Amino acid sequence: MDTPFSAIQLGDVMVVQFLTNSLMNAGELERMSAALNQLADEQTNGRMLLDFTKVEYLSSQAIGIIVGLNKKTSKIPGGKLVLCGVSSQLMQLLKITRLDRVLQIVKTQQDGLK
Repeated sequence: MDTPFSAIQLGDVMVVQFLTNSLMNAGELERMSAALNQLADEQTNGRMLLDFTKVEYLSSQAIGIIVGLNKKTSKIPGGKLVLCGVSSQLMQLLKITRLDRVLQIVKTQQDGLK
């Protein structure tokens, strides 16, 4: 499955790094959603870190995928979803949608692994 991200296990955290600057294409997002949900299902402790360093644009569909992943990981004891590398433009979007209050957002991947 061709996805716009790479994933690597670092300790007990699955780190997902997005490789594109735009998460807007509906078809690509469908494939990405399926792949991310599969990763979350395989991550027995529910700890995931999403690195948005390269991402400049997010669609509402992409936001929905993130919210869904947050719900999925939070249902696992000790599980959590953390976002890092969020640009000021994306942070504005998260603030407008009030998701900055729901999602845990840190500055760097290193911060997210702590």
